[in-house]
Order: sequence, then C-alpha cells, then structure tokens
Amino acid sequence: MYPLNRNRRLRTSETLRNLIRESTITPNDFLVPLFVIEGKNNKREIQSMPNYFKMSIDLILKEIKILHSLGLKSVLLFAQVEESLKDNYGTEAINNNGLMQRAIRSIKDKFPDILVMSDVALDPYSSYGHDGVVENGLIVNDITNDILAKMSLSHIKAGADFVAPSDMMDGRVKVIRTMLEKEGCHNAGIMSYSAKYASSFYGPFRDALDSKPGFGDKKTYQMDIGNREEAINEVRLDIKEGADIVMVKPGISYLDIIRDIKNNFNIPISAYQVSGEYAMIKAASKNGWIDENQTILETSIAFKRAGASFIASYFAKDVIKLIS
Repeated sequence: MYPLNRNRRLRTSETLRNLIRESTITPNDFLVPLFVIEGKNNKREIQSMPNYFKMSIDLILKEIKILHSLGLKSVLLFAQVEESLKDNYGTEAINNNGLMQRAIRSIKDKFPDILVMSDVALDPYSSYGHDGVVENGLIVNDITNDILAKMSLSHIKAGADFVAPSDMMDGRVKVIRTMLEKEGCHNAGIMSYSAKYASSFYGPFRDALDSKPGFGDKKTYQMDIGNREEAINEVRLDIKEGADIVMVKPGISYLDIIRDIKNNFNIPISAYQVSGEYAMIKAASKNGWIDENQTILETSIAFKRAGASFIASYFAKDVIKLIS
C-alpha cells in the first residue's frame, strides 16, 4: 500500500521548492553594521573579521552608495573614538560634534532615505572598556542611564532615526524615552538590545572598537547564557518602557530565544549575527571545511524561520548578491 501523501512531491524541483518556501530573505531583511573611524580616505581591515573594514566618514558614504544600489537601506553605526578622548564618564559620547554625530549628519544629508540606527553604550568611550560608569570596581546603573539618555538625544538631534542601547543597564529604555519625549522627539525610535547575553562570540567586535573591558567581564549586566525565561522578562520590561524594536544577541546560539519572544509579543524582533559568528564562518570556509555561500544563506534563513523581523549581519552584502 503506497502512502496517499508523499511530502517529497513538494521537493521535486527548485522552482517548486522556492514557490512554497515558508521563510525567505530580501534586502529589506537586513541591517548593515558599519564601523566609523576618524580621518579621510581611511580604511582598515578588522584583523579578526576578514574582508570587513572600519572606514572614515567619506568612505562610509561611498559604502552606503553601494549598499543602496543593492537595496540595503538600513545601517547600524558604531564609532571607534581616539584613546585620548576616553574617560570613565564617556564624555565624548555626548559631544554634539563627535565622530558618531558627524557620521550621522553626513549620511542623512547625502542619503535621507537611509534608515540610520546608532549604537548607544559607553564601552567605546570608556577608559575602562565597560558599558557603564565605574565606581569602586562596580558598574553604576543609574548614573550610566542619565549619560545614555543624553547620548541618545545627541544622536537623534544629529539625524538618527533610531537609537540602539546595547548596554543592558536596568531601566535605560525608560530614561531614554522620557528624555526624548521631553525634548519633543516623539518619532525617535528605540531598538533595545533586550536579550543581550554575556557571550564569548563578541571578541572580534571588541577588537574592532578597542572596547575590551579593562578589568573583569560584563556578566553583572549582560545576561547569563543559561537563562531563557529571563529574556522574556527583559523584553516585557523594555516594551513597557517604550522600546519599538527588541534585539536578541548573539544569533545562531539563541534561536530559541527569538522564537520565545515571537510567540509571546507582537513587536518587531532583530537578531544580530555577531562578529564571532562571522569570524567562524570565514575561518571554516577558508580551510575548506564548509561552503561559505551556502552557510551564510542557511544561517540567514534560520533567523527568519525562528521569527526575526530582520537581521543585523556583516554578511548582508554577500547574501543579497547571492540571492540576486
């Protein structure tokens, strides 16, 4: 007796498989991280992230022109500030003429339809390399929040569409939202790193921004890797405090968290395919152990299948070229 239902019938050709695919990717599914540095015509490859670069503002504008031509119209900015500008209070972070603020203005002036999200955290500006102010060896929460709010306002006034607090301080979304509303920035968006785990996958990123913690680790504010229910609680609080989008970071190892959030909340979810994931794929493909193109396509689909609304990915350009 042959089965009446044969699932393989729906797999007989690529055209049919594409027709009924449940999860797909387009340029609209990607947020492109960009690293901004000082100078002119300044481009430096990130050693632990092959073929990914830190660029001065003039080259960032050229890169965005390429992204735009591929249909990639959303970027997430990170700034690497000079060592001499760092202090415990991240004073440079609220400089209205700082590197981040100048980069935002330059992008929005030349590409007004590009969606600009800006990183909000103190670690790139801190002499300690931590995401908050340090007092007596501890990361101080509420003082940090006040600085993050001023930093966010500075980015929004420079032209950013969204601020993206990645610090994991308690209550920072509420403090940021309150300040933005008070200043009349009612349409300013907040993408909160709501479920950011204390992961080992961030190493190359910290190399890129020279933001390694000068002492200890970040486990007193980033989430424990063994916790699942806690992520739901963090997301619930951030939504209540005024977040418009929530993020899960890292990506591939936390697909269950993305799905949990998708099942529990009606809010856009971003997944971050982080620097360590990028570096591993690059290293394995260089050694011939995996097919890079197929792997980046598969991982991108995995994020969408898990429930992510969009993906922050260093592979965005590569993926779009492949699917085109």
